[in-house]
Parts: sequence; structure tokens; C-alpha cells
Amino acid sequence: MRGLFMIGAAALLAGCVSSPSLEGTRGAPSFEALQQMCSPQTVDYGSDAQSVYTTFFDAYVANRRGRLSKDDFCAFQASIAQRHASEEMSGDPKVRNQWVQFFAEQRAKAISWRAAVDPTLRNG
Repeated sequence: MRGLFMIGAAALLAGCVSSPSLEGTRGAPSFEALQQMCSPQTVDYGSDAQSVYTTFFDAYVANRRGRLSKDDFCAFQASIAQRHASEEMSGDPKVRNQWVQFFAEQRAKAISWRAAVDPTLRNG
């Protein structure tokens, strides 16, 4: 039940934040460019790509505005990539649910970082 609550909360928060296209839009780097800020190799997130990009973009905004160091931004990306590789691709529903719960927590963290530096997210 807690997992469903976390997913619902993350979905609600995600709906409040406009997300740029994976290819990037005016003022927003592409998903590939965001990943390459930390590593020359990119990760294929498959059907989770848009959600992961939105999460990385929120963390990127926090990084650009001084809330999150580049080292912390890259560690955040690396932790998501690692968990995605080990849990999201699993055929075991319990393991897949661990990925969903972990990612919902990371999504909420990225939104809170961005909200701390982006006034458009605080006065809604």
C-alpha cells in the first residue's frame, strides 16, 4: 500500500511540472546531453525514458541554480542508472516494484530540489 501511495504522490507532483521533450526544447538540454554531462555513455531507459528525463531535468535545474553540486547531480544520475539496470528489467514483479518505489522517491527528491530554486514551482 505504501508503494502505491508513493507512486501516486510522485505522479501528482510530476503532473505539476512541465517536462521538456527528450530531444530538448528552448532552454532545456536533450536527455542525451543531460546524461553526457556525467558520462560519455548514455543509458537506454526504454519506456521509462520520459519520466527519467523529467527527473534528471529537475535535478539539472537545481544544479544550474546552485542547489545541487555537479558531483551530487552525477551521483544522482548514476544511482538511478544502476538501480534501473538491476531492477527495472527484471521479470520478477517484486523486483520491478522495488524499482518503481525507488524511482518515485528519486522523482520526489528532484522535484523538491528544483522547487527550492525555481519560484514557478512554489506559488502554485
